[in-house]
Amino acid sequence: MRRRRGQLHAHLPDLVGVYKTTHQGRGVRRESTAPSLDVLLHSFEECFTRPGFVLFRALVCGWVLCRARKWISAVIVFARWFAPRHHSSFYRFFTAARWSPDALGRKLFELLLPRFPDVIDAMVDDTLCRRAGPRIFGISMQRDGSASGYGGSVSTVFACGHSWVVLSVRLPLPWNSRGCAVPVLARLYRSPKRCSKSRYRKRTELAREMLELLASWLPDGRTLHLSGDREYACRTLLRGLSTAIEFTGPMPMDASLFGPVPRYKGIGRPRLRGEELPNPRQTADARHRPWFSIDVQLYGGRSSKLLIKTWTCLWYTATGQRLVRIVVTRDPRGVLEDRAFFSTATAEDAATILKRFAGRWLLEVAFRDAKQMLGLGDPQNGFSRGVRRRKKTAGPQPRGERGRRAVERTVPFIWTIYGIVVVWYTSQSRWQRDVDHARRRRPWYTHKEHPSLEDMLEALRVEIYVHRLSGKALQFRTHAETRRALRSVGLAA
Repeated sequence: MRRRRGQLHAHLPDLVGVYKTTHQGRGVRRESTAPSLDVLLHSFEECFTRPGFVLFRALVCGWVLCRARKWISAVIVFARWFAPRHHSSFYRFFTAARWSPDALGRKLFELLLPRFPDVIDAMVDDTLCRRAGPRIFGISMQRDGSASGYGGSVSTVFACGHSWVVLSVRLPLPWNSRGCAVPVLARLYRSPKRCSKSRYRKRTELAREMLELLASWLPDGRTLHLSGDREYACRTLLRGLSTAIEFTGPMPMDASLFGPVPRYKGIGRPRLRGEELPNPRQTADARHRPWFSIDVQLYGGRSSKLLIKTWTCLWYTATGQRLVRIVVTRDPRGVLEDRAFFSTATAEDAATILKRFAGRWLLEVAFRDAKQMLGLGDPQNGFSRGVRRRKKTAGPQPRGERGRRAVERTVPFIWTIYGIVVVWYTSQSRWQRDVDHARRRRPWYTHKEHPSLEDMLEALRVEIYVHRLSGKALQFRTHAETRRALRSVGLAA
């Protein structure tokens, strides 16, 4: 019996897949993960200290393997397979470790850079992560765009949580010409009621800060084309913007438009704008300007016919003296109302401008996938401890700066995991096999032609499981050894 027990203990390292590697001249003992993922994770090694990178690697794997709600305590159960540390070490990774979310975003952008065309498409928008509690840093009442409608009895919904301004880039995919949005930078928006006046910054100011940071990462010869919704098509974001950055977005139908600046004649102060022109609504109603019909494919659907009017002028309120190309659209069926769009890329045609703005929807898809699959709003960290005040007022209770680092680091960390999963999967050349397998398992999905984020996560989980269970062949294991190995990856009770 003792001999048999000794044999089991001798094979335990093989059962859990422990192997030794050499790192900077020292032997490091760590749990086995997929080598293809490990190579990708080591690209982020310079962003951390040596202990911090061990926790980063373990948390990424734990986040991918965790199928429950992504509370930090639930992720730690899986992360400890790859870094057997005390659970407090994983919490301190977000609150005290030395690393920067912007450094992770830059490294992710560098990994994506070889896959981008010369003109990189970027998208900016904000999303709400619902959270509630009296001691959580940065929460306030925010408008929930996903729950708000355009009419009916309830048109605007407010909820308590964190509002995040996110800047993403469009990654071309081998199976989809539209690509997908990969967020690289994120900033927490704080309500003016919950922070001092000196620290308050509007969402557009946060977007401008991230845009300039992203532009500084671009190598020579690359340009950036940003698209955003109505909130970000404003002077805060567009005035004084570098000519290497183009912007496409919607325009109000009553916007004040002007002609180009006339040539200076040397008398008086030079003019800043030309003669006033009709606004987009007046131009749409003008009968002397004909409509032109175009066929354009938007949002990945079938081609649709639109009536357009387009011209070039100045929108001095938002872009200053920078010329913009305006496109006014009308639905020939009369179902949709007239809308106006503009782009600082005046050389582009109307169809390209409309496609660029429609491509902004990829960021909304990323918001949905990250919340449903990666638990973007699930972590329950970022709260402060202490004695409750006797008198509690309505709404979140101010607690100074306690919990700030955990809150401002967790969501960018999840976006980094999102990018790592997408980069890993697109480098595997297995999407057609996974789609065929998914259709065989679910034959009612007759329309499925492309893998989703759920398929990417499932493929990465299987890759980690295979390498974790490959320490000893299954046919040479006893039932107890097999059960112990399956329990180590959470596949058995």
